[in-house]
Amino acid sequence: MHYEIRVDGHMSETLTKAFPELDSFVVPHQTVLVGQVTDEAHLYGLLARCQNLGLHVIEMRRLPE
Repeated sequence: MHYEIRVDGHMSETLTKAFPELDSFVVPHQTVLVGQVTDEAHLYGLLARCQNLGLHVIEMRRLPE
């Protein structure tokens, strides 16, 4: 499964390194994380990591394969 997670604001390099399995890029007022998610547990782990780091997730969606 391929996912996109949009986070409010521009994440620092240190924060993006907390998601080594995902690619990231910046759009106006957001950071976009994209990449392969192996299963539901991995997805929930990514969301928990966002929460633990104080990131505000704006949108999360599964991308077409």
